[in-house]
Amino acid sequence: MGPVRLNACPILLKKDVTKERLMCMENQKKILSVEELSVSFQTSEGVIHAVRGVTFDLYEGETLALVGESGSGKSVSTKAITQILPQRHTTIKSNGILFEGENLLDQKESRMNQIRGKEIAMIFQDPMTSLNPVLTVGLQIMEPLIVHQNYKKKEAKEKAIELMERVGIVKAKERFKQYPHQFSGGMRQRVMIAMALACHPKIMIADEPTTALDVTIQAQIIELLKELKTEFQMSTIFITHDLGVVANIADRVAVMYAGKIVEIGTANEIFYNPKHPYTWGLLASMPDMETDDHDLYTIPGSPPNLLHVPKGDPFASRNEFAMEIDLVEEPPMFRISDTHFASTWLLDDRAPKIEPPQEIVERQKLFAQLQGNEVVL
Repeated sequence: MGPVRLNACPILLKKDVTKERLMCMENQKKILSVEELSVSFQTSEGVIHAVRGVTFDLYEGETLALVGESGSGKSVSTKAITQILPQRHTTIKSNGILFEGENLLDQKESRMNQIRGKEIAMIFQDPMTSLNPVLTVGLQIMEPLIVHQNYKKKEAKEKAIELMERVGIVKAKERFKQYPHQFSGGMRQRVMIAMALACHPKIMIADEPTTALDVTIQAQIIELLKELKTEFQMSTIFITHDLGVVANIADRVAVMYAGKIVEIGTANEIFYNPKHPYTWGLLASMPDMETDDHDLYTIPGSPPNLLHVPKGDPFASRNEFAMEIDLVEEPPMFRISDTHFASTWLLDDRAPKIEPPQEIVERQKLFAQLQGNEVVL
């Protein structure tokens, strides 16, 4: 079956895709396991609870997307994993951040320096502020090769030029000597990707790598990342606020809100069988080919102030389906399938049956048909 397009999100859907993905995951090794991660910042106004009990696993060769609004805790979570948050006024708590069985929270800075850039690499959102403006791009790509791989300068230069060519920078030998300001936004991002790839990392963290780029360049960078993930056999954490960007790149998607993961599942499950009202809102607010004929949906209100985390479900004030219990008690993670979980009281057996927005109903019907099941609403 070919790609099915709904809201401009083409995803290749297959029957029994959840079972296929589960079987694939069972045969894969967990490369990263994050358990009950919480991050808070002490400010003059009080304590900001930026990340609150985040738990997820990353498997070898997998792409996991972290999706949510600005301030939902996506970037802070990954920066806590690599320990690049400022130590002053920052508190990190977790039952464990295991990278290949090694708890990163127990490691000294010397060990973390060996891991960062070599085994876990990061591509940042804005390459202009991430690249050193007074060093040539060639020297910046050479640095991790010399520091982590013990390359001689001549070897590092040759490898850097090779990497520049691999990420699509034409005339790499000439551009090797140029400075970041002499590159376009898309080319600067390619430089960042080349730097991240230099040591053949096991995990690539891409933090909003396409946000500052136009749509055409976005597509090129996403396609490049997909190719490189396969070629370098990496696992990837892809951070974005745009569900449409990850439609064809993610194996699994974790939706974050107010510092927590509120829904996680395979890409098909999140895009075509979402269960959390926040995920419904994100999907319904994406433009489609018929957007001109109707108003684009917007999620009412704004995210809560994490200086004062509200009691109960943090999404309750924006949720048109909220119940009394949402204002009192935070929902647990409910299991929908072996790969799909969501934190909403609507999944409790005692909750009234509600009908999701029509856009979501259509998605669920399509998902049920392709799974060979009847949809239950």
